Amino acid sequence: MQNNKNKSRRKFLQTGITLGALMPLMGNSLQVNADIKKNTSVNSAKSLNPLKILILGGTSFLGPQQIAYALNRGHSISTFTRGRTKPRVQKDIFNEVEQLIGDRNNNLDSLRNRKWDVVIDNSGNKLQWVKDAVDLLKNNVDLYLYTSSTGVYYPYLGNDIRENTKPVLKTPDGITAVQKVEYDYGVMKANSEMEVIKNFGKERSIIVRPTYMIGPGDVSYRFTYWPERIARGGEIMVPGKADDPVQYIDVRDVANWMIRLVENKKAGIYNAVGPASVTGMQAFVYGVHAAFNSKVNFVMIPDYEFLAKQNIFDSIPWIMPVDENYGSARVNNNFAIENGLTYTPLAQTIKDIHDWWNSDAISDEQRAKLLNGANSLMQKEPAIIAGWKARN
Repeated sequence: MQNNKNKSRRKFLQTGITLGALMPLMGNSLQVNADIKKNTSVNSAKSLNPLKILILGGTSFLGPQQIAYALNRGHSISTFTRGRTKPRVQKDIFNEVEQLIGDRNNNLDSLRNRKWDVVIDNSGNKLQWVKDAVDLLKNNVDLYLYTSSTGVYYPYLGNDIRENTKPVLKTPDGITAVQKVEYDYGVMKANSEMEVIKNFGKERSIIVRPTYMIGPGDVSYRFTYWPERIARGGEIMVPGKADDPVQYIDVRDVANWMIRLVENKKAGIYNAVGPASVTGMQAFVYGVHAAFNSKVNFVMIPDYEFLAKQNIFDSIPWIMPVDENYGSARVNNNFAIENGLTYTPLAQTIKDIHDWWNSDAISDEQRAKLLNGANSLMQKEPAIIAGWKARN
């Protein structure tokens, strides 16, 4: 079973789930783009104190949503990128953005001798990058927001993981190659957080730890399967027990909230985790179905041993809650909610994802691969369901 588990976890990592929050954003059709802009109007009254905001990154999944919301509230935006990834969502707003070009590996020249009120670090994916940025900017920027990850809590062994839970700071010996990838990512994020706080101080540092971010433009496709599969209807395999917890958050909710945090100088560490209330896998799939009128028959398979034999260990947002993943969907969001995090209704997020996926932004080939590809859960589910029914 361990070999099967490791094989599955490799696939899990290779498809970008562990690092999915950092995946670049795909393009959108005009209609989907309009839907996203409409979403940014929530809590988007003009700020009383317009800020000069520098975003390290800014063209990927999270950045365009931050920019759209911030511009709508009257802030000015500079982005720092290599200039290689052209934003394909919210494209028109980048006409209002100062686009600085450089490379976090070896060229920060365009950031030198400049002042901003806030820096939002979305691209801090190497500890050295963060060290270089905070050293360069600490005397020229008032506030540093670092986009971290709940990956700092790996292995997820608790059932109420809060912001004061000790993060992982060192990769241990004697672990599998897959575990090492997850440890290394968590260690990098946790040590980057510490670097920000060490240089900017607690009163000038905001650390945001998102869980799996979802929404239009998510090219990891890790979540897109569920709205597309349930929209088709029929007999649908649902792995896990009914009350297995699942966590996810609309990328626009994270983006908008981050801007409000910097506006209010809400220094601190926050788990950016949704939904608002504890949600089990069964409630989740029924929540997704609320966005459609398809006729469905959910086949719940709560037997972990049976699922393991089928190499089914995850189907985001569900991850089999055992061993080091027991608490991966048990991260506490109370502190974030107390400090202004709000949530888009799941049915609205699902509708927006579905509209985006079925727009000109996605090719027919991509759509076919998601549901009809050899590795698609939809292609495997008839045999798995048949085996489950035969067993029972």
